[in-house]
Amino acid sequence: MTDLDNQYCWELQNRYIPGGSSTCSKRAQYLPEEPPVIVRGEGCRVWDADGREFIDFRCALGPVSLGYCHPVINQAIREQLEKGIVFGYPHPLEGEVAQMLVEIIPCAEKVRFLKTGGEAIAAAIKIARAVTGRNHVLQIGYNGWLNSLSPTGMVLPNQSATQSLPGIPAALSQLHHGCRWNQREDLEAVGQQFGSDLAAIVVAADYRNLEDGRTFYLWLRKFADQYGAVLIFDEIVTGFRLAIGGVQEYFQVTPDLAVFAKGLANGMPLSVYCGKAELMDVLESATVSTTYGGDALSLAAAKACIGIYRTEPVIEHFWQASRTLWSAFNLLCRKYDLPLKVENYAPFSLLTFDPDCPANFREQFFRAVCDAGVTLYNGGYVCYAHKSADLEEALQRIDSAMSKL
Repeated sequence: MTDLDNQYCWELQNRYIPGGSSTCSKRAQYLPEEPPVIVRGEGCRVWDADGREFIDFRCALGPVSLGYCHPVINQAIREQLEKGIVFGYPHPLEGEVAQMLVEIIPCAEKVRFLKTGGEAIAAAIKIARAVTGRNHVLQIGYNGWLNSLSPTGMVLPNQSATQSLPGIPAALSQLHHGCRWNQREDLEAVGQQFGSDLAAIVVAADYRNLEDGRTFYLWLRKFADQYGAVLIFDEIVTGFRLAIGGVQEYFQVTPDLAVFAKGLANGMPLSVYCGKAELMDVLESATVSTTYGGDALSLAAAKACIGIYRTEPVIEHFWQASRTLWSAFNLLCRKYDLPLKVENYAPFSLLTFDPDCPANFREQFFRAVCDAGVTLYNGGYVCYAHKSADLEEALQRIDSAMSKL
């Protein structure tokens, strides 16, 4: 890709792609410091089209959990590539990986595959509506772009809607209700108003207030049972990070259905929706179908990835590396008296900027950090390839960036 540079790629994207990227959160905001494109990754590092190297904590927005170009995953993909990618009948890997997931996900009795977390959430909601014969859906947290169906839902991570968005029929919008994490009075109000027609409750963890889940998930389980609604855990991020089995394993609360995606196949496009057999079996009549749901390349990557999770201390590394990184990060924030911090040292963390910080401070911070050779994502993810030396170097780069602020 020596004939490309950042400027050319940026112009090409913005000329031919609405919004400059097919993924809203991937579009660079702070040029020229921030990379507009990434052309290569290895371990925990990435390079842009101008050849600049970054220690990466975006991890493809979460899916790269073991590191870029992990040799075991790459070998599994190469071996399957020689045999074929997708066929007119299921590949044996579909059943093999489904069995592995049933063994490690508490709620999973049966499993199906799709490509992205958002569409798997849509599939789970369809199952809930088919089983209950009801219409209304409660959405807690960000569950993908499907959230934009609600005039009060989170349309992007950390970005709530204030009104119905373009492209959403009013009749459909009225069936979707966005509520905030652990706001029990608001949830009760929706239950009292629509409880007899409440099909599903979809919940994604709040990263800043994760430990509230110890009581909130249990409360939600009782709340769903009270109204006869299907409880769906959005484990798109928490699965294979907080614990192999996600929040349901970590907090010991079992949902009716769950969706997993990021972390499942180390970056290969694959999502899972799973749950009780009596609910999943409704798919024999309530159609959810896609040509690429069980492509063999993604399944080969998932099989290898799950094997690593089950035999190596990946989850333990996530927790340890995250604590190391973000505790030191907070010390640097205090050292330079900067108006930001990280409140949660879990394997997915969010930056919190002080409400009264200068209007342009967020931009200045991200520009400085990118200029120092570190990429963050509203905080960041650690991966298995972030070793002690990488974290130390990243913190040195962040220290340099903060000193200039």
